[in-house]
Amino acid sequence: VQVVESGGGLVQAGGSLRLSCTASGLTFGDYDIGWFRQAPGNKREGVSCISWGGGRTYYADAVKGRFTISRDNAKNTLYLQMNSLKPQETAMYYCAAAKKPRYDSCSSWAQADFAYWGQGTQVTVSS
Repeated sequence: VQVVESGGGLVQAGGSLRLSCTASGLTFGDYDIGWFRQAPGNKREGVSCISWGGGRTYYADAVKGRFTISRDNAKNTLYLQMNSLKPQETAMYYCAAAKKPRYDSCSSWAQADFAYWGQGTQVTVSS
């Protein structure tokens, strides 16, 4: 299984970025997939998650109303639209597919339930 994130970069505070994540080596549409982030010196935290069918989405309180997760199972691609970005959201952003297919991993959002991780894409928000 290979997971690859893209779309990170440098943006000014208040700006927007759209992250993408592709996954191969698994039946993409069978897995819950989440976005996580880790800032230097901080623990990795969940940002957003979407169910394998796309019908359920979850967001960390800090990003609700500003970030939108979506997926295109035909393209094996996950997206994260991030608007109104803040400097404190500077971090490495990771995409991860759940360990079990067709299983509700997003509702618990335990990182241990996500087995397939990408290398991350850096997001830097300048003030």
